[in-house]
Amino acid sequence: MSCLTALEEFFNRYHDFYQQALSEAPRFYPLGENSDCIIGDYDGDLETVVQWKPFKRKQNVDFSNVESALSISLHHDINEFYGCWFSGHLFFDSKWGHGELLQPWNQSDFELLQQNTIGHLMMKQKLKQPLTWFVGVLEEGDQMITVNNEDGSVWLETPGEIPTQKLSDSISELLKNITPRVTPAEKPQSVDEHIEHPGIFSSFKRMWNNLRGKA
Repeated sequence: MSCLTALEEFFNRYHDFYQQALSEAPRFYPLGENSDCIIGDYDGDLETVVQWKPFKRKQNVDFSNVESALSISLHHDINEFYGCWFSGHLFFDSKWGHGELLQPWNQSDFELLQQNTIGHLMMKQKLKQPLTWFVGVLEEGDQMITVNNEDGSVWLETPGEIPTQKLSDSISELLKNITPRVTPAEKPQSVDEHIEHPGIFSSFKRMWNNLRGKA
């Protein structure tokens, strides 16, 4: 199964879980950032919580600019995982613990994702470690969920270190082995220069700062 098909199936399971548990869609604090994901109207108020559903882009985007900037080839799954949808946070349960898969909330969020992917890859090059790119975080500790760029396998990675615990052979396999988790919307405590948007980076900030500190 392709990464794109597996992701769409997980989206469907995710929203089914919310409908069964709460009879509504997931909720999210957009902090002024509009998105095609939002159900209904949104006035941009920072205190407003919205319901959302995944939105399929009319035209897919890719990471060719990242490849060009670093003169590398990225595993094709990165384009299918990040370049086809806008979505809110995807919380899950697994045998490894509670976690969160990252998705861009809007186009600006996607562009920030590209910038931070470049930063992460450059850091891996500087540390002379195999290249990885991130797809999520675990709630406990400082571990990211990353993809080995060589073969597409998924690992737990402590910032600044070489991944040692393999989770699955692919993102598709990972998505089959995790369970959606119904989670109340929580407003981020602060918004600074590292979290200009509430989507993908509100959970990644701690890992990114730790990684930079180990350079």
